Amino acid sequence: MKSYRETRHTILLVDDEPTNLQVLKHTLQDRYRLLFARDGAKAIELAGREKIDLVLLDIMMPGMSGYDVCRRLKADPATSGLPVIFITALSDIADEQLGFEIGAVDYITKPFSPVIVSARVRNHLSLVQADTLRQTRLQIVQCLGMAAEYKDNETGMHVVRMSHYTKVLARAAGYSEADAEELLNAAPMHDVGKIGIPDAILRKPGKLEGEEWDVMRSHAEIGAQIIGEHEGGLLRIASVIAIQHHEKWDGSGYPNGLAGDQIDLAARIVAIADVFDALTSVRPYKKAWEVDDALALLKRDAGSHFDPELVPLFMSCMPQVLEIKERWSDKPGMARSLAPLPAPVLSATAA
Repeated sequence: MKSYRETRHTILLVDDEPTNLQVLKHTLQDRYRLLFARDGAKAIELAGREKIDLVLLDIMMPGMSGYDVCRRLKADPATSGLPVIFITALSDIADEQLGFEIGAVDYITKPFSPVIVSARVRNHLSLVQADTLRQTRLQIVQCLGMAAEYKDNETGMHVVRMSHYTKVLARAAGYSEADAEELLNAAPMHDVGKIGIPDAILRKPGKLEGEEWDVMRSHAEIGAQIIGEHEGGLLRIASVIAIQHHEKWDGSGYPNGLAGDQIDLAARIVAIADVFDALTSVRPYKKAWEVDDALALLKRDAGSHFDPELVPLFMSCMPQVLEIKERWSDKPGMARSLAPLPAPVLSATAA
């Protein structure tokens, strides 16, 4: 039976001196897969061809310098995210500063300690792994959001647009760039609970009756249950949004009849973004509203359905909103194919 072998990170070692490459090889070969280049052109070729996790790069090389190599890597979208550590005899502060300015993540001067090199490499690869896990988590969240859209009568572009509207409004409301980005990534989960709604109700071609409405409204609580309880971070925000995005400012929403500031700010922001996109998008059962008509509804319902301070902020962001609307429009080939359904008698802002 074959024994399990852990996949090793791949490191590209670039130095024109064979002795330096040999020392680095002995320092790192037991833990990592190593690739070698003795000039800049070869380094760029390997970086474009191989799956590399980290580059250890000399600066003083004939022909193309390490600085030039780093600039080329950072200018290419395929390698721009590749972390580069300079290992060089240049010890002047200005040289080190230039290295960081052009995109290096670390700077080690020669002669170097193998112990120091190993520790720096290990630390930076830990950051690479953490970033990979973060990206994987975001992809899972987005997939769940898209799964809910496939269950409903909407296109996948809806969650993309409303997520970006959410970020724009969050920034206008005072969120930091990092917090607004996190909200953008949580927003696609707002309707994930629709996965738990029977198709006979979710896609009913007609008016929902009392008990059917109760089942439909349960998607908010189902969504929170699917995401689960979390003390912080993206999934906590996603869970709050899922259960609160149908609450209304005046307390007439569901599932808990929260009012005003009892509703989390993130959920109040998502509610506006979600409704605006629902109104201004084509659905099998309705035409898209004109933007001015959708804004008129938001303005009319400010203080009843929506946070009265957020609505004018959203309206002030229209140039960005319209750019998003155009960029991720439901163009042919972008939306999934669904047979048209007769119009359900539901308000675009209600479900």
